[in-house]
Amino acid sequence: MDLYESLDPDDGEVLDTELVVSEDVLVKAFALGPGAELSPHEHPESTNIFQVTEGTVTVIQDGTEAEITAPGIVHHDRGVSHGARNETDETVVLTASLCPMPG
Repeated sequence: MDLYESLDPDDGEVLDTELVVSEDVLVKAFALGPGAELSPHEHPESTNIFQVTEGTVTVIQDGTEAEITAPGIVHHDRGVSHGARNETDETVVLTASLCPMPG
């Protein structure tokens, strides 16, 4: 987790940090401790790409769930409900890239 040294979540905790912020894109890193969940939500005006960089995460997309193991990519179209849950005993790290930048 060299790029994400400040992200050391406890069990059930989600920590995040902004990696890139520009006029047209936002990239955030999320670290999910064991048992943590990034609640399903949507971005009506932005495409969202998850890149799983460490571990295995359960990705929720429009009510469907799938386990994604690093390195893995998940594409969420604009307005599609999405979230993530860590069902493992290890910290999971993923990035979320949003384009265009959410308003």
